[in-house]
Amino acid sequence: MRSDVRIPTGDGLELAGWWYEPDGEGPHPAIVMSHGFSALKVMGLGAVAERFVAAGFATVVYDHRNYGDSDGSVRHESDPWQQVHDMRDVITWTMANDAVDADRVGIWGTSYAGGHVLTVGGLDRRIGAVVSQVPLVRGDQTYLSWVPEKARERFAARLDADRAARARGEAPQMVTAAVPGSETEEWVSATDDGSYANEVTLRSFEMLREYEPESFISRVSPTPLLMVIAANDTQTPTAWQREAFAQATEPKRLVELDCRHYDPYVSHLDQTATAALDWFAAHLGS
Repeated sequence: MRSDVRIPTGDGLELAGWWYEPDGEGPHPAIVMSHGFSALKVMGLGAVAERFVAAGFATVVYDHRNYGDSDGSVRHESDPWQQVHDMRDVITWTMANDAVDADRVGIWGTSYAGGHVLTVGGLDRRIGAVVSQVPLVRGDQTYLSWVPEKARERFAARLDADRAARARGEAPQMVTAAVPGSETEEWVSATDDGSYANEVTLRSFEMLREYEPESFISRVSPTPLLMVIAANDTQTPTAWQREAFAQATEPKRLVELDCRHYDPYVSHLDQTATAALDWFAAHLGS
């Protein structure tokens, strides 16, 4: 059974969430789920959450601040560290629920939030298990891979101009998130219900460049870590994810699928959801 919830953050805002409670008497183990860079919970996360709840896990899915029905005054801005703080607030909210066994809470994140769960897993010892799917692990290198060398000076000038304009009280500059003809647009078309605005603030890319989840991966242990990666990932390149995983210590497991970055949500959903569910069942019970 799914219900709409409002989850308070530490700075007085509320995040829009879906709360799933399994059948049977609790308290239940629980999973906190978080989406990518500018994605909304309606874009494929419900299908994964339903697998978890059917197996006996209470599950919460939420929109990042500034997106969807969540609060946030700078709309469509992705601040990675703010999203990390919010994830920890969602974990606290989940653990306080009477239906949840606070000693058996796991976190699941994908893409940008795949990096967030590495960061939170390295910082927060309350977590019982981590699943990181196609994660961003290197912010600076990802930025450089997204912005062609010939365009970097021009893009940097746009960032400087945007910073100056915002200081004058002007609205932040926006850019298209899912560029026409891209793999991202293909995925948005397959998963969006019409809610996705397809824009992010320009500054979101500057903040992405400042974020390095790989630096936390060696600190996740002794919390069990599963990484699910795509062999043909060009959004968060596969080689970097493999190198990051090598820095993690046991207990850990790597699942690599022959697919692209967004395929785990659609064509490879059975494999990715099953791998995550098996990991949580092994380390949190059900």
